[in-house]
Amino acid sequence: MMAALGDLLASQPILSLFLAVALGYAVGQINIAGFSLGIGAVLFVGLAIGAIAPKAQITGPIGLIGLTMFLYGIGILYGRQFFEGLSGPGRIYNLLSFGSVIAALLVSLALGRLIGVGTGEILGVFAGSMTSTPTLQAALDLIGDKSPSIGYSVSYPFGVIGPILCFYFMTRAVKPTFPPAPERFHMAEITIERLPAGVVTLGDVMKLLPAGVQISSVRRDHHNQLPAESVMLRTGDGLLVVAERPEAIGEVVAVLGRVEPGRLGKDRSDLSYQRFFVSKQGLTGVPLAELPMPDGVPLHVLHLRRYDVDIVPSPDLMLEIGDRVGVLVPPEHIATARAFFGDTVKAAAEFSYISVGLGMVLGVLLGLVPIPLPGVGTVTMGIGGGPLIVALIVGRLRRTGPITWVMPLPANIVLRNFGLTLFLATVGINSGQAFLTTVVQTGPVLLLVGAVVVLTTVLIVLLVGHFLLRIPYDDLLGIASGATGNPAILIYAGRMAPTERTNISYAMIFPSATLVKVVGVQIAGLVLLG
Repeated sequence: MMAALGDLLASQPILSLFLAVALGYAVGQINIAGFSLGIGAVLFVGLAIGAIAPKAQITGPIGLIGLTMFLYGIGILYGRQFFEGLSGPGRIYNLLSFGSVIAALLVSLALGRLIGVGTGEILGVFAGSMTSTPTLQAALDLIGDKSPSIGYSVSYPFGVIGPILCFYFMTRAVKPTFPPAPERFHMAEITIERLPAGVVTLGDVMKLLPAGVQISSVRRDHHNQLPAESVMLRTGDGLLVVAERPEAIGEVVAVLGRVEPGRLGKDRSDLSYQRFFVSKQGLTGVPLAELPMPDGVPLHVLHLRRYDVDIVPSPDLMLEIGDRVGVLVPPEHIATARAFFGDTVKAAAEFSYISVGLGMVLGVLLGLVPIPLPGVGTVTMGIGGGPLIVALIVGRLRRTGPITWVMPLPANIVLRNFGLTLFLATVGINSGQAFLTTVVQTGPVLLLVGAVVVLTTVLIVLLVGHFLLRIPYDDLLGIASGATGNPAILIYAGRMAPTERTNISYAMIFPSATLVKVVGVQIAGLVLLG
């Protein structure tokens, strides 16, 4: 039976590939005491298939295509946060991550030499401990055989478990406290009882508003109207105020009057509140203040919901495909406003293949550029670095002329997760037989080395960051998650520090840490092999 299954899988490599994807996702959802392998389980199912059917080799560039898709999606998603992280506290965060990753690489090389493990396997151990598929590909390209895949597979599980255990014990020891998650959207209807000296128009009032506060509509003589700076104000007028901070509402009330709900919100005879789905490419990458609204249609964007966050619109805010905008518009113009925004949900799963194809072409070409290092040799960014760098840049630009680089979040998630599964399944299937042999011979030793390597990175970040640099705890867990890399680690960090700062810090760190690992592995390999 097993022989027949092996023959079938060997004769149908595409069947083997998708079997690894399907079973891998199923195994990855198994949760034991809060721990699951997630998408990483695809690798181990692939190894099992490769062990059962050694001839079921996945040939061609399928795995590399998947890796490119994954890296491009990551770069597009985190481009803005990455470049913001190169200034201010982000520089310290990146330097801390850089130091911890380099220390882990040096520890892996030292232990590899001490116990006599081959260069390919020890570089794979480092990549697996850091759960970094781009680093694995860089090692595979450099070594030219499957040995890095073996070390990667052995050390990968503890590369996920180790940081989670460190977060658990560190959080119990530190006992951090966090403020409640702030709401991002607050509304109030304010009746004007007084106007400060010299304040006559709505424009004058707008100049007095605290940061993050906007006036969305005005009520006078039982009619609502859109805000215009030229509107002359008087006592008794009503203002619909939107703010990012709840205390900002109180600041406006202290200047103008009292909160009196129900006057503006209940009357929709003049202005109707509508929610539209942004689905037109031409609306993206343009500041809201410069967006050409439809002629003759009075329209005001009251608020915006992006992913799961409500945002108070500002003049420099740029719309993205998939945003849901809350709009005030006269009832007779609702159809025109809907046509303007598009309002079709299917756009959330679509993206421009022109921009994606062009971006990936530029990334692959950049990865081919040789970078000479005196005394070491020549390295390249390769598939593990070139597409990521280009994607970070265009993700920061967001739009270049008619080309929109960003993509809706659902489409991004599908692109990168499917790409990563293709890569992991390919690596696993192609390395299954060699993995089985190596685990029997040196598996426990490689597992121990991998544990030491990942603990080096995590403990340096946590201990130096907390006790020496005094980094806020939620930022610190985000940095450690970005330095190690696996999304499962970030999810657990979010449980230990339930604020959005863990995600922001992860986005600042993950791309640069990935590049350091990719280049570091190549330099180390050239030195050891040279």
